[in-house]
Amino acid sequence: MTLPQKKTIVNPEVPQGEVILLPPVQVRRRPSRFSRQLRDVVQRVVPAILGLGLLVIAWQLAAINSKGFPTPLSTLDSALTLFADPFYNDGPNDMGIGWNVLASLQRVAIGFGLAALVGIPLGFLIGRFVFISRMFTPLIALLRPVSPLAWLPIGLLLFQKAEPASSWTIFICSIWPMVINTAEGVKRIPADYLNVARVLQLSEWTVMRRILFPAVLPAVLTGVRLSIGIAWLVIVAAEMLTGGVGIGFWIWNEWNNLNVENILIAIVIIGVVGLLLEQGLMLIARRFSWQDK
Repeated sequence: MTLPQKKTIVNPEVPQGEVILLPPVQVRRRPSRFSRQLRDVVQRVVPAILGLGLLVIAWQLAAINSKGFPTPLSTLDSALTLFADPFYNDGPNDMGIGWNVLASLQRVAIGFGLAALVGIPLGFLIGRFVFISRMFTPLIALLRPVSPLAWLPIGLLLFQKAEPASSWTIFICSIWPMVINTAEGVKRIPADYLNVARVLQLSEWTVMRRILFPAVLPAVLTGVRLSIGIAWLVIVAAEMLTGGVGIGFWIWNEWNNLNVENILIAIVIIGVVGLLLEQGLMLIARRFSWQDK
């Protein structure tokens, strides 16, 4: 038996479905990793080059309008001569720029290292104990604003020599950022951490080593970074007064010889070395900062 087939009845009054043609969609290709890195480099390098270009233009205008001020080209020629042999040694008062920079870095390392050995533990104690904070906070507030060069005569009187007096000046000027930042970092530790330590009856040394130090490390490194900048800033002025081998004394000696080109070169060297020191400490700070992980 054959079933009857159903017929589809189309009502002419009802509109039929229309096919709408959409415009073709262009799929944007994601740039490659190399293209993104190249774009980031260009965005960082081009503004820096423009800034340096403006500096050179201002330098050239100053040289044109000032009698005796060297041009960028003459300074570059002197720099090529200076860096051709930066480690020559023709006596205590005639040494290459390399030896002078190393001598300054050695003084900074001594003063800065002593400041870290004293300042960081002192900052922990100030932040941890109220009595010690009340004892040292007025002293820090009194001594911190003192000009760095005001401490140099005290160092000369105490040590009777120029060499330790320079390191003493670095020590007394670079200790304050480490003390203050470390103490503030300890005070900002959440109270829950210390409450857990009390419940567990941990010793004070264990609290310092296991709780305080890991939590305060970013603040400590911030203070260290600020201190190294101050130390490198102060050593130039201290060496101008104490003499001997060092970048500060070298600048003063070049001024006495009217070698302005070498003074400008020394300024660039001081800036580059200070930048490298600060960037190195920033890398270390990011490496040990748990907040960025």
